[in-house]
Amino acid sequence: MEKHYTFDELFDMGIKFHHYANTAYPLRVNSLAQYELHDADVIRRCVETNIKAQPELNLYVHVPYCKARCKFCEYVVMNDPNEVPQDKYVDYLLREIEMYRAMVGNTPIVGYDLGGGTPMYLTLNNIQRITDSIKRFNIKPGTTFSIETTPVIAAKEVEKLAAAREMGYERISMGFQTVSASLLESLGREGSKSIYEKAVQNIRLAGYKRLNIDLMYGFLNQSDEDFANTVKYTIAVNPEYITLYRNRYKGTKLEKESQGVSLFKANRQYEIAYTLLHAAGYDANIGKNTFSRVPGDHGTSDYLTTRVINATSYVGMGLGAQSFVGNYLAYNLGCDNHKMDKYFAAIDRNELPINDIADMPVEEVRAKALSVMFYFGFISMKSYKKRFNEDFREVFKDEIKYLEDNMLMEYIDEDTFMLTEYGSHHIYGIIPLFYSQRSKVEMFDMANRILNPEKGESIYLEKYDRKQYDAPSIAADIIVLSHDRKNILLITRGNHPFANCLALPGGFYTPTDDMIENCAVRELGEETGISISADDLKLVKVSSGKDRDPRGWIVSVAYLVVLQQDAKPMADSDAIMCKWYPVADLDKLRLAFDHREIIEKGMVIYLPHPMQGRTADN
Repeated sequence: MEKHYTFDELFDMGIKFHHYANTAYPLRVNSLAQYELHDADVIRRCVETNIKAQPELNLYVHVPYCKARCKFCEYVVMNDPNEVPQDKYVDYLLREIEMYRAMVGNTPIVGYDLGGGTPMYLTLNNIQRITDSIKRFNIKPGTTFSIETTPVIAAKEVEKLAAAREMGYERISMGFQTVSASLLESLGREGSKSIYEKAVQNIRLAGYKRLNIDLMYGFLNQSDEDFANTVKYTIAVNPEYITLYRNRYKGTKLEKESQGVSLFKANRQYEIAYTLLHAAGYDANIGKNTFSRVPGDHGTSDYLTTRVINATSYVGMGLGAQSFVGNYLAYNLGCDNHKMDKYFAAIDRNELPINDIADMPVEEVRAKALSVMFYFGFISMKSYKKRFNEDFREVFKDEIKYLEDNMLMEYIDEDTFMLTEYGSHHIYGIIPLFYSQRSKVEMFDMANRILNPEKGESIYLEKYDRKQYDAPSIAADIIVLSHDRKNILLITRGNHPFANCLALPGGFYTPTDDMIENCAVRELGEETGISISADDLKLVKVSSGKDRDPRGWIVSVAYLVVLQQDAKPMADSDAIMCKWYPVADLDKLRLAFDHREIIEKGMVIYLPHPMQGRTADN
């Protein structure tokens, strides 16, 4: 019998499986195998039928060349840029573009990106050839062409920048990723502040007035200070747009490090950037990755903006490119091995160079489209209606109620269902609510196979510098009981150690707390949103064992508080989730650190014991 999961179960697993449960859908390359087409004629009919049904389209052209492949790269890039001459690749690419132009006909094109890889790695002649071919489509007036470069190319080849600008590329995107020299070296990427500054200068000299700079966060070896310095530096060079990309790990050379990076760290670094960018005049709604200092401008390319907001279909051309048109999702040849031989052979046979194509049922199409929409942190009712000819509020009324009841999303107007600030911290738990039933089951199967708490904690502790902190350090832990004493408040830890485990609310004492009781009050407020007075706290015990915390010697001062009335908690800080659990169910729960022992002690002192039937009088 097929397993069906509750919204709570889906939300919880999405949070735990956050490196995979994101805006990239489906979860695996072969997830949609049951819907795949294999006959070349059937594939062409499917592609042509879906393309002709679209009122408008986006185009993406992929250039799989880079000087070197960065360790964080998940895209189709040649490991050796000299393996296949770029002239030959472009020859075949143009033939593929012409195949699609015949199908697209006069359909308006509302977005076009030349991406990669590094499009500016190509010769000017090859960039011109590609651009001329794209201009033969029916480009809607006002559509902005977008192109990507690297800082090194922009710093050294100003004439190439100027020529591309003359060809019609008005928006240019460039990745700084980080200004940390040590992190750049570990990622296998070339860069420096002098290169970045020269690159920006040349881009301005070439006439670009729409410059986007990409930054990455969520690396195992990236400190908050390093990331904040990168954001501040990027603000200082004054691009129109700054885009934050969380390292997704999946399919990269860094994938083995993924479980050492907690969701708390990723959320914290996003918040650091969000605060700095807004203070500097860069605007974005909470949960959105691209920040713009141009009023009324989303900051993303037309291709991406229409994909995300309007769910506009897109045709991807080039090695390994992805297409999502109507009901089909396709990946071109080369997506698996980054080799061009099969791509060339298919085009020589006058076949579309597709490696995998799935003709999906509407449940899968919805899941794909909605996952992409969350890139901007909201869903447009009008766009959903236009794409699917159905009312989002009706199709997902139960999901909407769950999200509203838990203050994760809200309607800010009749058209826009948007993440709350609280919801933006929990987006990876929200997206799986809109998965197909097949992908919900797949997420649990993958998570149960991949997630390894001990491995993740080991990776984290290997990089943890205990010398930065006091020894011993002091922390407060709080047993919070409901007014009827039948429920206990527990958080799900977002950070290592014991990431994704249940724990008591609490945290480290700091000099600003004055007293340890004030630390307990502050931590409870930060992690759960519940306010109490220090006078409400009852001391339970002091735990001082040197081995109670794998990070080092950390002394816990534990308190108990019984709330006078029911409260609805809201997790924040390093608490990813916060819920009431029946005291009678404590035996079934996995608790972090020595928190089971602390709870037992508190119950023995103040209340009938919940686990063994004893009372304080025993």
